[in-house]
Amino acid sequence: MPDSTWSLHSQLTKDTIDIGDLPLCRVLVIKDANYPWLLLVPRREGAVEIIDLTEVEQAQLMTEVSRVARALKEVSRCDKLNIAALGNVVPQLHVHIIARRAGDAAWPRPVWGVMQPLPHDAEEVQTFISTLRRKIWLG
Repeated sequence: MPDSTWSLHSQLTKDTIDIGDLPLCRVLVIKDANYPWLLLVPRREGAVEIIDLTEVEQAQLMTEVSRVARALKEVSRCDKLNIAALGNVVPQLHVHIIARRAGDAAWPRPVWGVMQPLPHDAEEVQTFISTLRRKIWLG
């Protein structure tokens, strides 16, 4: 059961578009059209590290990461997925799932700090979100 005192960190609210909730995590799209980039944020108050979740929640997190990563890979037809829980800037536990293509602006380096965020085309991002929602069983 999600923690009733949980709320999304203000920086994540600013930087993302909400897709919906899986049993444990809120699924978000990063507002950067340079890369197909999703976040999973466990709805648990005070969770900073994966080890802050119970073992059952950790297993659920991995199930949700796998489900979302598979869908993102299929939708984006990417060459590689980058999956990471860093939290150096935003302390709230969140997992990045980034679809990468050989030859993208940051390839083969990490995406952080390479390109200024590129705004999404409103119609394209809604199509992307609708497709992902179907593939990860959110609608």
